[in-house]
Amino acid sequence: MRTVELRRAALGAAALVLLSIAPAWAQTGAKSVAPSAGLVGVVNVNTATPDELQLLPGIGPGRARAIVEYRTEHGSFEKIEDLLGVTGIGEKALERMRPNVALSGKTTAAKPSRKDAP
Repeated sequence: MRTVELRRAALGAAALVLLSIAPAWAQTGAKSVAPSAGLVGVVNVNTATPDELQLLPGIGPGRARAIVEYRTEHGSFEKIEDLLGVTGIGEKALERMRPNVALSGKTTAAKPSRKDAP
């Protein structure tokens, strides 16, 4: 019986420690979106060239072509979630690229030079 009580106490203490060091989003239920590794700026998915689209995380030549084809067939993306209609883009891929996607304005995305990297 004593062992069970000690385990419960240890688990409770561990949970408290984790909650105390968890980021604010974890406590509020908000989703965390990690910034794109090395990408600075945004890509306007309504005007970007295939090369510019490939700046987005997880977008290679095939997905870039698919975005352009979808845009040609269906018109401009009205909301970021419309990218889910593109073959090869699912929820996880969308969340990875979301911080760097724009629907209007100029494409400003660029990979930082090595000297700019932290």
